[in-house]
Amino acid sequence: MNRQAVNPYLPSWEYIPDGEPHVFNGRVYVYGSHDRFNAPIFCVNDYVCWSAPVEDLSEWRYEGVIYRKKQDPKNPLGYHLLFAPDVCQGPDGRYYLYYAFDFLGIMSVAVCDTPAGEYKFLGHIHYADGTLWGRRRGDQLPFDPGVLADDDGRVWLYSGFYNAVPAILTGGHKLRCDGGTVLELEKDMVTIKTEPRVIFPKKGPGAFQGHEFFEASSIRKEGKTYIFVYSSRHNHELCYATSQSPDRDFSYGGTLVSQGDIFLDSNLSEKHAANYLGNTHGGLLKLEDKWYVFYHRQTNRHSYSRQACAEKLRRNENGAFLQAEVTSCGLNDGPLKGKGRYEARIACNLWGKDGTGRYDGPFPKWRLRNHPYFTQDGPDREDSGNQYIANMRDGAVAGFKYFAFKDAAEIKVHCTGSANGRLQVSTAPDFSTLCADIFIKNG
Repeated sequence: MNRQAVNPYLPSWEYIPDGEPHVFNGRVYVYGSHDRFNAPIFCVNDYVCWSAPVEDLSEWRYEGVIYRKKQDPKNPLGYHLLFAPDVCQGPDGRYYLYYAFDFLGIMSVAVCDTPAGEYKFLGHIHYADGTLWGRRRGDQLPFDPGVLADDDGRVWLYSGFYNAVPAILTGGHKLRCDGGTVLELEKDMVTIKTEPRVIFPKKGPGAFQGHEFFEASSIRKEGKTYIFVYSSRHNHELCYATSQSPDRDFSYGGTLVSQGDIFLDSNLSEKHAANYLGNTHGGLLKLEDKWYVFYHRQTNRHSYSRQACAEKLRRNENGAFLQAEVTSCGLNDGPLKGKGRYEARIACNLWGKDGTGRYDGPFPKWRLRNHPYFTQDGPDREDSGNQYIANMRDGAVAGFKYFAFKDAAEIKVHCTGSANGRLQVSTAPDFSTLCADIFIKNG
């Protein structure tokens, strides 16, 4: 690597949740939705793309805007928002971008000759008779597409959502939300070939008990094994399931990552998570024999300023993925160097004196008013980031994993504000041993 890779792996001013990593022509492209910093709702901005060479995941390049919400004829005024997308290279060599507008209840496709060029609207997913998917009585809600162009030429589309959506949001159409669905597409990439079927029920027989499907469909194939990634009803975790078929018989595999390391080392308490919780969405990336899981974290004490992160995955002797720990050095080849200057924003652990909480609960800014949080000065922008940790009160902890402290002899901390106190540095989360005890004087 030319430099070190940190989490979040994009610049501090960029807010890309729902990131799906795909390798095309020797580069890793990440396709996600696009939050606007401090916006009142999800996914306000248009789709942009970032990419990095497969041999160096520290060198991310901004590819620019690849698709605008107003390009879809169903959204000429731009009132509807571009939620999580996915991309595949079709049998014809072109690149197909699948997306759904918030809870409108239809799914659309755009196409481009290059992975990160200007995508053009192609059409809405529809049945053979022309009826749009999501406009037929009894349809499941089209939501969070995951798409796979299989090596046999067949194309599979996955979708689904857990919560019932009021008809007022879907244009007056009452749509079902029974779990995760799959359908096969015709070679035109927009026409439904096989009837949509629920294969990841949210409850009852076939549901993955304790980790039932919620949203965030993502699909990969390794050899003859299909790997389905999804967000469970806990929301803060990505789980996976495997099958030898793309449209049936998936078996639960486990948790890949949780924003707050819930379920890791038997921690079941959301009140004492390793970081603040909310929804997450992402996918798997394989480079040679290494696997990574991409996901997003929460910032700014709400659900609408989310940032892209990734962790390296390990597998056990049976080939099953082990849950990854959230770290500051996710895509780096090992711990960060124990020298140099690092931004506070790469903290992977953050909690207050009373633990943590959920950003997707009611009134999070008021409810968590005494808690630390990631934020920035100024409005949403595309350069000059200055993200920092605010509200570091008595008992607040920011954790960074991992550093190689072999040659470290001194540590300095930059902070602003009006306070007198001490900032303690430890290699133990309970601060049983101290590496430094820094006195802070007001002014």
